[in-house]
Amino acid sequence: MEGLMGLLKVRVVRGINLACRDTTSSDPYVVLRMDKQKLKTSVKWKDVNPVWQEDLTLSISNPLSPVKLEVYDKDRFSRDDSMGHAEFDVAPFVEAVKMDLAGLPNGLVVRTLHPCRQNCLADESNITWKDGHIIQDMILRLKNVETGEIELQLQWVSIPGVEFK
Repeated sequence: MEGLMGLLKVRVVRGINLACRDTTSSDPYVVLRMDKQKLKTSVKWKDVNPVWQEDLTLSISNPLSPVKLEVYDKDRFSRDDSMGHAEFDVAPFVEAVKMDLAGLPNGLVVRTLHPCRQNCLADESNITWKDGHIIQDMILRLKNVETGEIELQLQWVSIPGVEFK
């Protein structure tokens, strides 16, 4: 891929207090989109607090493109219902990846992002140097829905022979 910088491993950790779209529960799954890429998790049947712990990997060519996240309720006989959406910017994460952090203490917080009107963060999100990797934990508040949050963890995967500054 021309202009490929690296890979972003997005671990979809869990959903928190997701909306009910069926009688007493939901059958949620998460869809991630970035540019022309589209990835999705498995369906968690009858669970408004699902635990996925699934890794979805996006190719990063343009760090200014946001990652869009949508949550749906799987329906067997009709169109899947929306359970909200969110998005996040990867630019601050990619900037941290560009830093030379080798030799710094494990667990060092490189940057903290704060919730504001311009993002979907439900709480502070730390970009951390951990075990030789840049990691970002985040909880996103879903929009256009009565309730729900999604917990994610980002990790950069370098591609041998590809360097960027």
